[in-house]
Amino acid sequence: MSGLSFISQLIPMGIRLFSWIIFMLLCSSFFGTRTAFVSGECLGDGRVCLEDETKMLLQLKSTFKFNFNGSNKLVSWNQGTDCCSWRGVTWDATGHVVSLDLSNEFISGGFNSSSSIFSLQYLQSLNLANNSFYNSQIPSGFDKLGNLTYLNLSESGFSGQIPNDISRLTRLVTIDLSSFNYLLGIPALKLEQPNLRMLVQNLKELRELLLHGIDISMQGKDWCRALSSSVPHLRVLSLSRCSLSGPIDSSLSKLHFLSLLWGSLPEFPEGGSLRTLVLSDTKFSRHLPDSIGKLEMLSWIELARCNFSGPIPSSISNLTRLLHLDLSSNGFTGSIPPFCASKNLTHINLSRNYLTGQIISHHWEGFLNLVNLDLHHNFLYGDLPSSLFSLPSLQRLWLNNNQFSGQIDEFSVVSSYVLEVLDLSSNNLEGAIPNCVFDLRGLHILELSFNKLNGTLELSKFRKLGNLTSLSLSYNKLSVNLDGFNSTSSKFPQFTTLELASCNLSRFPDIRNHSKFLAYLDLSQNQIQGEIPNWIWMIGDDFLVHLNLSHNWLVDLKEPISLSPYLYTLDLHSNLLQGRIPIPPKISTYVDYSDNSFISSIPEDIGSYIYSAIFFSVSKHSISGVITASICNASFLKVLDLSDNAFTGEIPSCLIEHEVLAVLDLRRNMFSGIISGNFPGHCTLQTLDLSGNLLEGKIPESVANCIQLEVLNLGNNHMDDNFPCWLKNISSLRVLVLRANRFHGPILCPTSSSTWPMLQIIDLAHNNFSGELPAKVFLTWKSMMASEDGIQSKLNHMQFKVLEFSELYYQDAVIVTSKNQQMELVKLLTLFTSIDFSSNNFEGQIPDEMGNLTSLYVLNLSGNGFTGQIPSSIGQLRQLESLDLSRNRLSGKIPTELVCLTFLSVLDLSFNQLVGSIPGGNQFSTFSEASFQGNKGLCGQPLNLSCEYGTPPPTFDDQRHSTSRMEIKWEHLAPEIGFVTGLGIVIWPLTLSRKWRKCYYQHVDEILSMILYNQDQGRASGGRRAHRIQRRGM
Repeated sequence: MSGLSFISQLIPMGIRLFSWIIFMLLCSSFFGTRTAFVSGECLGDGRVCLEDETKMLLQLKSTFKFNFNGSNKLVSWNQGTDCCSWRGVTWDATGHVVSLDLSNEFISGGFNSSSSIFSLQYLQSLNLANNSFYNSQIPSGFDKLGNLTYLNLSESGFSGQIPNDISRLTRLVTIDLSSFNYLLGIPALKLEQPNLRMLVQNLKELRELLLHGIDISMQGKDWCRALSSSVPHLRVLSLSRCSLSGPIDSSLSKLHFLSLLWGSLPEFPEGGSLRTLVLSDTKFSRHLPDSIGKLEMLSWIELARCNFSGPIPSSISNLTRLLHLDLSSNGFTGSIPPFCASKNLTHINLSRNYLTGQIISHHWEGFLNLVNLDLHHNFLYGDLPSSLFSLPSLQRLWLNNNQFSGQIDEFSVVSSYVLEVLDLSSNNLEGAIPNCVFDLRGLHILELSFNKLNGTLELSKFRKLGNLTSLSLSYNKLSVNLDGFNSTSSKFPQFTTLELASCNLSRFPDIRNHSKFLAYLDLSQNQIQGEIPNWIWMIGDDFLVHLNLSHNWLVDLKEPISLSPYLYTLDLHSNLLQGRIPIPPKISTYVDYSDNSFISSIPEDIGSYIYSAIFFSVSKHSISGVITASICNASFLKVLDLSDNAFTGEIPSCLIEHEVLAVLDLRRNMFSGIISGNFPGHCTLQTLDLSGNLLEGKIPESVANCIQLEVLNLGNNHMDDNFPCWLKNISSLRVLVLRANRFHGPILCPTSSSTWPMLQIIDLAHNNFSGELPAKVFLTWKSMMASEDGIQSKLNHMQFKVLEFSELYYQDAVIVTSKNQQMELVKLLTLFTSIDFSSNNFEGQIPDEMGNLTSLYVLNLSGNGFTGQIPSSIGQLRQLESLDLSRNRLSGKIPTELVCLTFLSVLDLSFNQLVGSIPGGNQFSTFSEASFQGNKGLCGQPLNLSCEYGTPPPTFDDQRHSTSRMEIKWEHLAPEIGFVTGLGIVIWPLTLSRKWRKCYYQHVDEILSMILYNQDQGRASGGRRAHRIQRRGM
């Protein structure tokens, strides 16, 4: 088992893992490393040190930048002292330096080919491991050290290409260049030119080759043949996390002394003799072949951290000799197979996969030798079988981060002192903690956090577990009672880890006599009031590496404050602390003082105190003054949050030019002037928030170097510039806020073909932008076009993970205007989408293409000069909750398609030139008159203007657009209908009844005769009328 995986088992919580890595590295500085020659030593009786070589060492010391407080060796190199007492140096009998061990010396910066270290030509062993040569390359010049047999540059932060001259050190027996750069986000070491073959081609004496974490990127046959042909005596080989691929070439079998097999899996023949199969930390993938069950001699399988997928072959159960099975950190799916014939197993690790189903109780019967069972981080569910806790040899049981539910039933304890680790955290377990847990007298680690356990728990009950070193009860529904907990009791456990977050504590547990070795203490999310006692800083005998007192009601830090020099995490945020800002230890990596009431200024030399910090936050205080350039001495800083204070002056240009920063949050201060400095060519910024200041001038075009940028917020300043078209090259951009500045001109970028496929929030409000909206742009914002299924798949937050193996995050936040009010999204969901172009000078029609942004939540185009009709395509925005088109010159009717927006809770169409009846139904029936006021042509509810009276005739623009939809106007048709009806009453009887016709014409003739009585042609006229009557009667 590797050292790192062992730590990951002992310390399951991510942040604690990294804390313990730091802790172990610190311990190594006291207790030595794997090589000898830690203390100064003169071999032979002469005690001779050649003057030339002492001068070279003193010169070397003067060129190294190192931490005097952390140094154990370099500080002993002084002119005039006995050179044999210089720690880390070994001299031979003739006075030459033969071994130099400067590991764990906190050396930073770098050194070059002219360094005096390359003048020590008698040097046989050189160890520079565990230093901080970050962002510097391994210099050339090692070929001058022709006598070297041991070279260790591991975990020192070197990056870039490994120089070719190392391949000329033909006497090398051990070379260790291993790197954990990927944990810290630092560029990796590479073997390109030279590649692996060129590096080892002359190293015939090599026995140990350790290249963990180096980017080699070679095919199986290439790296296998390179090793087999050049290093025949190789015994130890580490190539994990090296971007290698398979399959393994048969040439590797020539390395007869090699104790481990690394590579991919073939189809296995019947009766194969393979006993050990180790492929961990490679990129090999696909399914595990069923033929693995044919390897009857196999006793050890270790395939951790690969890319295998599919079900675990049930044929593994046929391996009767199998003792060790590690398939962790892959993509295996399905249920756990029954290991029926593999009853000799001592170690099973199936953690960090996608396994489902329940744990079948009888499948685990008969495992008399099982020592370790690790199933954490899967999707297992159901009740916990009590039989698991009763396996006679089981020492470590990890079931955390699954979906187990129900109560923890009482179980029989076979042997009180066997089970050492029990981790049930991050499940859905309920009820009280069973009493049988307190009978497990051998427990060292008990993890029950992040469940739904309830009830009142007496802390004094853990007095029975005298061997307990790690206890975690955080984030349940428990109330931990401190009554009866006596700090003077000698029987209480000596904790190294104590987690009581969210346990309804109202005071500090007095653990002074139970914390001699305490390294990790979390009392956050409680109701602890008053001041922080000064004894809290003394616990752990200076070995405290993690302290979290956040989210309480603490008001003061009792003096004197004497922080542990090795405190790695210090989290005091969200309290009521006042006074001066406590100075963190120089080794602190995570420091969070945010959301308190500190009022003092930041020390001018703050950079020397946060030299090792990766995260530093003093946001939400009333801190004033200027930020000096010394803050940039924190060369490892990834997150700097100084937001919500009263800082003044200019932003130091070195912060803009910082090469490691991923988050720079200076929002809501009083910084002024221009943004000076140039963002570096390999800018690593993901969040840049300078909003709410007094900044002027233009946006530096060098921001385009930050190709990983996700959040750019420059809102609420005094900046005066055109639209930054050059930002279109940053395809990762999710949030762009330029609101409330003096930006001007069109937003069309005719020379740019780049897009923002990830964009989800854009806020250009309250500027002087003008021109028409570029329609085609809206077709490229893919994140605003997700389907409903796609929306559900994006239910996570925008955040920056501070460290790879931690649970520490910086949460992105942004203020958006939604539903007629500003709100700050503190935990910004990646599914939230918003467009705010309000209060500018945009004109023309609203593009129909906006209807494609189907996952849009907020659309605000108010306060512009848009004309034409409201596009009916907006009715396709079914997720829309807020729509504001007010104060434009929009005309025509309100599209009835808008009634389909069933999530719409805010609608403002006021002060336009809209006409016609307001649609009804769904959400439209809930809107008030204010949503439609200022449109003289609108009628209907909720307005007090009825559509029956006072409605003006349709405009020409209305008629032009009316061909697409016919609408009957009953108020215009009523007179015509009345006329036709009256006419029908007269005509139809004359048509259908002869009697009615004769009667009718007789009366008509009488009336006409009376009218024509005095005319001379009466007879002739009467003859013509008679003729007409006869004809009608026919």
